[in-house]
Amino acid sequence: MDGTVTTTELLPSLAAVVGDRYRSHEVPVRGGSMHVGVWEPAGGDPQAPTVLAIHGITASHVAWPLLAEAMPDVRVIAPDLRGRGRSRDLPPPYGMPSHADDVAAVLDHLGVGQAVVVGHSMGAFVSLVLADRHAEKVSDLVLVDGGMPLLPAPGVPPEALAQAILGPAAERLAMTFPDHTAYREMWRTHPAFTEWTDLTSAYVDYDLVSEDGVLRPATRAEALDEDIRELVDGDSLVRALAGRRHPAAWLIAPRGLMDEVPPLYPEAARERWTAEHPDLEVAVVEDVNHYTIVMLPRGIAQVVPHVRAALSR
Repeated sequence: MDGTVTTTELLPSLAAVVGDRYRSHEVPVRGGSMHVGVWEPAGGDPQAPTVLAIHGITASHVAWPLLAEAMPDVRVIAPDLRGRGRSRDLPPPYGMPSHADDVAAVLDHLGVGQAVVVGHSMGAFVSLVLADRHAEKVSDLVLVDGGMPLLPAPGVPPEALAQAILGPAAERLAMTFPDHTAYREMWRTHPAFTEWTDLTSAYVDYDLVSEDGVLRPATRAEALDEDIRELVDGDSLVRALAGRRHPAAWLIAPRGLMDEVPPLYPEAARERWTAEHPDLEVAVVEDVNHYTIVMLPRGIAQVVPHVRAALSR
C-alpha cells in the first residue's frame, strides 16, 4: 500500500537489532495514529521506570535500539514523530508544539505518568517543549546534541536553512530509489556512517517507503521545512528555555552531521548557551559525530550514565 513501509524487506534487519523486549504500538493522535516502538523491561516489571526517547529531524524510532539494549531494566518508549517513519501520513501542522502534544498523548495512551525524556537532535527541542507544555509528564531531560537554538552561518536565508544544516540528509528527501540495496549504497557514501553496523542497516531499511509506485525516504519534506525553522528561534522553544524548571543534561558531539569539525555546536555556541543556562549539566561525548552519539556502542555507553543519573533523581 502507498505510504506504508515494505515490511517484507524491512522486518529481518529490524528484528536483528530490536531484541525480544520490543513491541510496536499504534497510538491515536490528532489526524490518525502514531507508530511507537516500546522496549519493555526485562521480566516485565510494571514498576520499572520509563524513558521516552525522541529521535531527530529525518530519523525514526529505529535510532534507539542501543539505548534500550543498554538499559534492560527500563521501559523505553520511542515514537516515530509526525511526518516520519510509519507516522509519515499524519497530517500537518508539524512544529515543536504538535510533536510535544503527540508524545504526551503517547505517554497517556501507554499509561505512563512521568518519564525521563531523552531527545536526540530535533528530539531534544521537542523534549524541551514537551517539558514546558506538559511539565507533569517529565522528570528530567537529557538533550543529546540538540535542544539549544542553532546558530546558522551569517547570511543563510530561512529557505536555505535545511540544506545549510543537514546537507545530504535534506537532499535525499527529493530522491527515489529502485530498491533497498540502492538506498543502502547511498548511505554508505555518507561520511558520518563509515562504521557500518547491523543497526545502520535496520535504520536505513526502515527509512525507505513505497509511495505512488516508487521507493522514497520516509520523512516528508514539508515536515522538515516546517520544523527546522523553529530550531533557531521558534516561539515555543524560546518560551520553553526561558521557563525551564526540569533538570537537564546537554550532551555534545565533537563532530557534526558530516563527521566534520566544527560540529553542530561549535565552541562559540557552547559558551553562549552555557552562559545563559548555567544550571545545565554539560558533557562532550568523545569520539562520535552527530549520528553515532546514539548509533554506536561507544556513544551510547557515554549517554547512558546521564540517563541513569536522571532516573536516580
